[in-house]
Amino acid sequence: MRKMLKSSLFLILILAMAVLTACTNSDSKESSTPSTDGNKGGTTNDGEKVSIEFWHAMSGTGQESIDKLVKGFNESQDNYEVKAEYQGSYEESLTKLRGVGGTKDAPAITQVFEVGTKYMIDSGYIEPMQSFIDKDNYDLSQLEENILNYYKVDGELYSMPFNSSTPVMIYNKDAFKAAGLDPEKAPGTFSEVIAAAEKLTTGDMKGFSMLTYGWFFEQLVATQGGLYVNEDNGRSGDATEALFNGPEGLNVFNFLNDMNEAGTFGNFGTVWDDIRSAFSTEKVAMYMDSSAGVAAAINNSPFEVGVAYIPYADEVQRNGVVIGGASLWMSKGIAEEEQEAAWEFMKYMATPEVQAQWHLDTGYFAINPAAYDEENVKEKWAEFPQFKVTVDQLQDTVPGLATQGALISVFPESRQQIVTALEELYQGNDPQEVLDKAAEGTNRAMEIANKTKK
Repeated sequence: MRKMLKSSLFLILILAMAVLTACTNSDSKESSTPSTDGNKGGTTNDGEKVSIEFWHAMSGTGQESIDKLVKGFNESQDNYEVKAEYQGSYEESLTKLRGVGGTKDAPAITQVFEVGTKYMIDSGYIEPMQSFIDKDNYDLSQLEENILNYYKVDGELYSMPFNSSTPVMIYNKDAFKAAGLDPEKAPGTFSEVIAAAEKLTTGDMKGFSMLTYGWFFEQLVATQGGLYVNEDNGRSGDATEALFNGPEGLNVFNFLNDMNEAGTFGNFGTVWDDIRSAFSTEKVAMYMDSSAGVAAAINNSPFEVGVAYIPYADEVQRNGVVIGGASLWMSKGIAEEEQEAAWEFMKYMATPEVQAQWHLDTGYFAINPAAYDEENVKEKWAEFPQFKVTVDQLQDTVPGLATQGALISVFPESRQQIVTALEELYQGNDPQEVLDKAAEGTNRAMEIANKTKK
């Protein structure tokens, strides 16, 4: 998730983009679809493997796991060879794709972060996954519904989910005990968090914190059932108006403002490492993080760590969370046999065994929930039951427009508007005024993008 923090340079680039614009389901390892040269099984006329490029943006542990999984695919069959290539951050990878998108030189597969979904659909660079799903009679019901929903538009799946995460609330169980709070029952509503934060604030420790990052704001709006933009969250047409400055968004800003004014909120800025360090060094007792950050929180903290669902406003029912992370997109304009190779690889990556390994390696969700029945996952969950909480929250999510997530081509810029609004809030400005200003900035960006598209 750290890569999703946007630089101001990329905000300009992404707006410009908007403006200018496996094992298979069967037991067979061979493709049932003929390649362009008339051969089946994916090999070329001279018998060589079909080789494809897979551009990704995972460094560190994520890159190590991808390399291992790609090696496993290449060794599992004799027809295809995938070459995984790190392209830098999500932003850098997407910028590179602009130079070759829609041509025969494009990589067969590109990993794109979730807020790039609308841009990718409109770009003309991609072959929707639904065409291969229909051709192959691939059973989508085996995959996690609440992950698929984000990448579906009008009932069609455009990309294959890959690294998926949601926010969770992480808390210091030892601090809860010391404050007289039940360490096995985290606060659920905004008012409960505010009350707990007051008891937990002592000495150098603040009660609650949230990274100054738009993703968490979006989640706290969605769990109330609130929409981010109009046009059914941008899913029934191009959005033209921000809705996040309505009652749900104001609830979030008032929630944060109450604690900030009371001195129980810790502002640790926009850097993931800073807020995570603040937690592990006991400068904050509760904070929101990505589900993919749970393992590090447990490993790096000298106290017992609890994981809970994200909080929600008192007057509403909890709706759940929106998927974050990234998905895999297939290129349009490349050779047919390369598309077939990409499809076989994507199916392999979605198998329970592969997804179990990915989940354990990285902390991201398994897009195939059958992975959680694998023995290695069961053993891990028995040792660290906190992981199960993240999956429970996802599977308890109520499907709907709010939790499906918004689609706008200028999402990175809108997130920066929210960052500015949060910074102004913590400086003492009026919650509604700063939210309205962020909405106005988002509206201007959407107006430019929509006019240019037409």
